[in-house]
Formats: sequence, C-alpha cells, structure tokens
Amino acid sequence: MNARVLIALFLVALFALSAIAIAASSRDDGAGDEPAGAGSRFEGSVMPRGVRAPDFELLDQDGEKVSMREFRGEPVLVTFLYTHCEDTCPAQAQTARGALDELGEDVPALAVAVDPPRDTAESARAFLAEQRATGRLQFVLGSKTDLRPLWDAFFIAPQTVTQEHQARFTLVDKRGYQRVGYPGFEATPERLAHDLRILQNERG
Repeated sequence: MNARVLIALFLVALFALSAIAIAASSRDDGAGDEPAGAGSRFEGSVMPRGVRAPDFELLDQDGEKVSMREFRGEPVLVTFLYTHCEDTCPAQAQTARGALDELGEDVPALAVAVDPPRDTAESARAFLAEQRATGRLQFVLGSKTDLRPLWDAFFIAPQTVTQEHQARFTLVDKRGYQRVGYPGFEATPERLAHDLRILQNERG
C-alpha cells in the first residue's frame, strides 16, 4: 500500500481515538450528564456542571471531625441552619428528617451553621434533640472564618443582624459535585428523597 495512504489512515485513526477520549472525559468529569432545563430527571434545580462541594475538615456538635471528603461514594444532603432559629430552620430540619424517612435509609445529612459564634456545640445538640434529628443530621460548626469558604462555595448568605440567612438544600453526588439545589420553600421530603435516590443509583 502507498506510504502516503498508510500515513493518512494512521492520522484518521489517531484523530478518532482522540475524539473518543475527549468525549469520555467530558462524560466522566464528575458533574453528571443531566442537562439543565426541561426534561431533567430531578425534581429540584439542576446545578451547573462541574461545581464541586467544598472540601473542609471541621467539628460537629459532638466534637467529632466531619469533612465532605469522607462521604465520597454516597450522596450528601446539605442544608443551612442556625440553632436559635424558631421558624424556617425547624421546618428545614423536619424536611431533611422526612426525606431520610421517605428514602428508607439514612445518607449523610449536614447542617452547615450560619450564625457563629452563637451556633455552639451545646446549642446544636439542643436543637437536634428538639427536632428529633439527633443521629440523623450532623451540624458543621466553626468560626466565621472557618465557615465562610463553605457559605461562598454553596452560594449562601449567612445569618446577620439585619438579614435572614438563605433557606436552601443542596444535594451533593457520590463524587463530590453539587448536583441539585432547592430553595427551602420548594423542598419536600418526597422531592428530596426522589432526587437522592437517583444520585444513589448513579455510578460512583
């Protein structure tokens, strides 16, 4: 066979393999293949592709270390609460607890504190006990400096004297990407459980 023909065939094969590799890489970037907009399998709003959940290592209400990385391989339910809240936060805690009940099994469920230094280990334990969420929901506690990277990464405005924090749920997939978001008023146990079940069934 003519040498030029052989070289041309080689180059065609090389370009084809490169295209396949690029396509496979884009499908396996950890952000999932779910398109935003109409036709989504999810009940909540699909997050933009490639938005990682923040990696952190802080303490929970029992003084135990908690980090996002330790939950790789399972979906994570994340919400944002403060321990002295008397209206939206108890409702959010009950929605999270109801979602786990509806799912039929517990997955990691985190409540990122939004009102330090008032959110203490003691007040977090009291809040969880009052909401009957002890052992189901884990508070992430720290100083404003500790928690600011989490608020920023999850696009949350914390509690202030003049502003109520954002009531929101975010679902993180097995590979640590933010996949689905809910304003607090749109989330129900059924909807959250539906989307968590989809994330459970995805490849890790």
